[in-house]
Amino acid sequence: MRILMIGDIIGQPGRKTIRTLLSDMRREHGIDVVIANGENTAGGFGLTLDTAHELLDSGVDIITSGNHIWDQKEMIPHLDEGLPVIRPANYPDAPGRGSWVQDNLMVINLQGRVFMPPLDCPFRTADRILAEAKDSGLSPVIIVDFHAEATSEKQAMGWYLDGRVAAVFGTHTHVGTIDTRILPKGTAYVTDVGMTGPVNSVIGSDSGAVLERFLTAMPHRLQVAGGPTVLNSVLVDIDPESGIAQSIQRLDRTVD
Repeated sequence: MRILMIGDIIGQPGRKTIRTLLSDMRREHGIDVVIANGENTAGGFGLTLDTAHELLDSGVDIITSGNHIWDQKEMIPHLDEGLPVIRPANYPDAPGRGSWVQDNLMVINLQGRVFMPPLDCPFRTADRILAEAKDSGLSPVIIVDFHAEATSEKQAMGWYLDGRVAAVFGTHTHVGTIDTRILPKGTAYVTDVGMTGPVNSVIGSDSGAVLERFLTAMPHRLQVAGGPTVLNSVLVDIDPESGIAQSIQRLDRTVD
């Protein structure tokens, strides 16, 4: 099984990049399933029903998210519908679902707690979901999108789940890392997939507005930047019988 994980998609530029590149990438690399973090697709903050459908129509199969999933209030009721959109599973008593099962694949979304809101423990939440999956005889191929700020927490999750899931993909920082590897017990890992959005920006936002915030410490509205874009992703090959990863590599593309 060949799975592509796409980093946080930023606003209209990110969505356009997905429309431009994804179809050819799927064909060129023989990709079976595309997972994308979509929590920033609506103007850089949140996800709407329209932007969710745009991603799905462009070739994304499952949309993960993070702390910004609640930014667009109109989307919240739709999280309990049948769309393949998930929010972090360790939000307590929140709308929506924290995992998605599609054929021979389960995708779990978790959120970190270091420099992030104090949610339920993501490690123990992972334990619970994996135990439930095992008891139910669900898919042996399990992917985790760990939406977290601290690299230490992401690495800790990778080691914690090594051999228990096929892959742990870090998201949230929008800055891709170069530490793709297969951990000793067979789990594919990367600290952060990166982002899909404007290259000339500060993690997707217009640099002038961000600098104004840093220089004045005053609130300043952020907007998605323009110009050339990048698609950051990782491609992983997984044995569908054992659920063990066989390879992982970065797959990055740019659009002028």
